[in-house]
Amino acid sequence: MHRLLSTLAVSSLAAVLLASTGAGAPRELWPGVTFEQGVQFTTRGPVAINVLRGPRPGGLTTLEPVLSNDTVVGRETLTSMQVRLRPTATAAGVNGDYFTLATGKPSGVLMRDAQLVSPPNGGRSSAGIRSDGALDVRRVAFAGTWRASVTARGLGALNATPGANGAALYTDAYGPSTPALAGSAAAILFPFPAATPEIALAAPIVEARPEGGAVAIPPGGAVLVARGTQAAVLRAEAPAGGTMTVTLGLRPSWPNVVGAIGGGPQIVRNGAPIFRAGEFFTTKQLGPRAPRSAVGQLRDGRIVLVAVDGRQPGYSIGLTNFELAQALVRLGAVTGMALDSGGSTTMAVDGALLNRPSDGNERRISTALMFLYHGVYAPEPPARVSPNGDGVDDAPNLSYRLVRPSSVTVTLRAPDGSTPVSTQAQQAAGSYPVPFVGGGETGTGAAVAAGPWTLEVKATDDIGQESAMTRTFVVDDTLGFLRVPKLRAVPPRGRDIAIAFRLSREARVSVSVLDAAGRTVRRGLAEPAAREAGDQRVVWDGLGSNRRRLEGRFTVEVAATSTLGRSVLTAPIVIRKASV
Repeated sequence: MHRLLSTLAVSSLAAVLLASTGAGAPRELWPGVTFEQGVQFTTRGPVAINVLRGPRPGGLTTLEPVLSNDTVVGRETLTSMQVRLRPTATAAGVNGDYFTLATGKPSGVLMRDAQLVSPPNGGRSSAGIRSDGALDVRRVAFAGTWRASVTARGLGALNATPGANGAALYTDAYGPSTPALAGSAAAILFPFPAATPEIALAAPIVEARPEGGAVAIPPGGAVLVARGTQAAVLRAEAPAGGTMTVTLGLRPSWPNVVGAIGGGPQIVRNGAPIFRAGEFFTTKQLGPRAPRSAVGQLRDGRIVLVAVDGRQPGYSIGLTNFELAQALVRLGAVTGMALDSGGSTTMAVDGALLNRPSDGNERRISTALMFLYHGVYAPEPPARVSPNGDGVDDAPNLSYRLVRPSSVTVTLRAPDGSTPVSTQAQQAAGSYPVPFVGGGETGTGAAVAAGPWTLEVKATDDIGQESAMTRTFVVDDTLGFLRVPKLRAVPPRGRDIAIAFRLSREARVSVSVLDAAGRTVRRGLAEPAAREAGDQRVVWDGLGSNRRRLEGRFTVEVAATSTLGRSVLTAPIVIRKASV
């Protein structure tokens, strides 16, 4: 009975979490991929959920695992990985597998371009991406062999330390060299075929190392390292000049998988949440409310990547693993798997964080799971541009990026339908600015038409792939030149603090003060609210809404609503207590 009541309570929490009233409007990152945030209040506290939605993998947008630093050894932040990938793709995604903190070694499988980099963990689920775009979540084990003579020998590890009497294969994806292992023997294989599972991979033995020590891994090659009884066998059976055949077996076989990442446990199967999958995880890992990450696939093939913030009272308490499963089902997933959680939970796009990691700073991780886009990409400009010379969003800094040589058409459309920019060109891969005609970038000093603007970029690359992006923004110079003292000492009964700004047209104005957590501590400072164009001044006494003196770091927020819409400016201020 207690178990039933607990399950019902969890179901209720998941339903509240993803109620439509709490979800923000989806933001398009590129065609077919969106980002949205939702924050809901539950009986246990608020929960913040961040969701990336993408198409069925294939075409211009794929779903791929990414390895930190492009090697098994080491760690890297998610945003750094995305910046590194810019020459070949635009990326949006989440953190990936669990990993060893000291070395960065992932706990389970990493397969990319149908090549095995890290073997699966047989006690936990793996998520495979098939060539048809299907997400295949299952438990798979590694069963490798090596053979330099008649008899096949067991291969216990791939790009990891072999057991006391075992052998391991190190490919060039591991890093520059193998670790130094006392009493080990090694065979250097070059050239070594692509590390495709279930295929006999034959390679020449170019050098035999009978004694231990670190061995450099040649680019395009591999090194087999053996210890204990296997080392003796390797010395006897694998002389230089011979041939070695390696098989990277998977049990059961995993056909048509071109990419895979570890993590676990499986949390959605056939559209139903899984309470306990029976995988090698502790209750401490699954039970507490914590930051959580996951991947799921909808019935129509679309993919969702989820990052739930946690361990931040007042902002987000996080979810248990089963609540995460419930949330994934609410998003429509018919299959899904959890990824690494806690301080590793991170979501980003094109090198910019989308969530709030619980560590405060972004953690360096081992692997990631990302949507990779290979079409033309235009970074998102500010929603509102104010070309008034006050140094805040004076120009939209428009640009686009190509990852392949392409024929490109660029159109910048003004509010009246005219096209200040309309060009066609054949361009190499790279980033290209788009001049904002009449804006601060050009130095012409010409007035910029107020209202909605549109940037359209279309490209056909050298292999015939067509792509296009549209970005919109509003030119609104209604509000500008906000000035607030950086520091004020305030006595118990308050002290006048001048808030100055300028309006270029008639607008209704509101002025509020927010604390460091973003909560409003004073509002209604702008009286009268409706104001004519010109220089403006509002006075704040340094007190909160309860008429008590404030202390600490705050933000003054000025909002102006005109015929062009609503624009906002903010400025920081530090309040200290004064005795008189």
